[in-house]
Amino acid sequence: MAFSLSLIIVLGLLFNKIFKFIKLPGLIGMLLLGILIGPYGLNWLSDDLLRISDDFRKIALIVILLRAGIGLNKETLKKVGKSAILLSIIPCLLEGSAIILMAIWLFDFSFIEGGLLGFIIAAVSPAVVVPAMLDFKDRGIGDKKGITTLILAGSSVDDIFAITIFSGFMGLYSATKVSLWLSIVNIGISIVLGITLGLLVGLLLVFLFKKLSIRNTKKVLLLIGIAIFMTTLESFVSNIVPISALLGVMTIGFLLLEKLPNTAKGLSDKLGKVWIFAEILLFVLVGAKVNILVALDSGLLGLAIISVGLLFRSIGVLLSTWKSDFTVKERLFCVISFIPKATVQAAIGAIPLIMGVPSGELILAIAVLSIIITAPIGAIGIKNGAKRLLT
Repeated sequence: MAFSLSLIIVLGLLFNKIFKFIKLPGLIGMLLLGILIGPYGLNWLSDDLLRISDDFRKIALIVILLRAGIGLNKETLKKVGKSAILLSIIPCLLEGSAIILMAIWLFDFSFIEGGLLGFIIAAVSPAVVVPAMLDFKDRGIGDKKGITTLILAGSSVDDIFAITIFSGFMGLYSATKVSLWLSIVNIGISIVLGITLGLLVGLLLVFLFKKLSIRNTKKVLLLIGIAIFMTTLESFVSNIVPISALLGVMTIGFLLLEKLPNTAKGLSDKLGKVWIFAEILLFVLVGAKVNILVALDSGLLGLAIISVGLLFRSIGVLLSTWKSDFTVKERLFCVISFIPKATVQAAIGAIPLIMGVPSGELILAIAVLSIIITAPIGAIGIKNGAKRLLT
């Protein structure tokens, strides 16, 4: 496993540098590297590493969400709060619903199978979106009207919404007592409990950081350790009560910025350094989950479903920002920022197949295809769009 890690680090840095040199986002290079050296390519990665790759990706996601939380200024969040809530719900619902109808029409899916596909695809990728927004925020791009804060908040909660509805459809398929409406209610419960847990943990950390003299490096390690514990707790109590631990992780960062701004700035800088390693792990391991041949199985119809889904997502983004004070260019940038798919699709795309859903292989194929198409397009669009559409 050590050799596989060394390959990921050395080649990840190299591919990142090469793609930035040719004016493309480095994450595209790391995704392609993962596809190349993963089990569906040259198969250079050890089975031991691949078995724990989900845990590595979770830790990387925790790092970026902690940074996202520290990037959420309260005053700016108040200004964009309504639009952020709408962005968390409306685009996801429109995209998921459109995909359900397309899947029933094109592939003769049942409503439940369409729902599984729809809300796998409907989740936007915070791993692609959040680092870009934090970079723009640090450089003051688009921050005057709170566009970066809006996208940070909206893209993160969008995932929670999509995954919870997907879980509801899985419950319906498994013939459990979980209803779709109960799953929708659970979204609200998980958000409230996640924020509450984050506030409680955040207040405890604020107290400790005020009372004890701890170096920022150790504070970051403590933060990451507690965040991992929170996500483990979420899995442990998931059958009893739904908790959105990742939203709680973001809340910790938000509270630290509010109560200890100087400390939060130092922690953000440290997390930024950790992210250099975490980013390589995340995107190379996401790429390693991608089977190009499986993606091709969905063919042009799979591409049509993804395209129609993105069209309705874009309409949802425009509707969500309709009464904001954003210009047309700024709203168009929001549309582009909600295109990328990667982490959620890699994490849950194979679940229907594992659970024996008849269309599971096709669902996985379309999920993989969505990563291959939208992650590069979204990353390039965000990078170039910021230059032309934001001030």
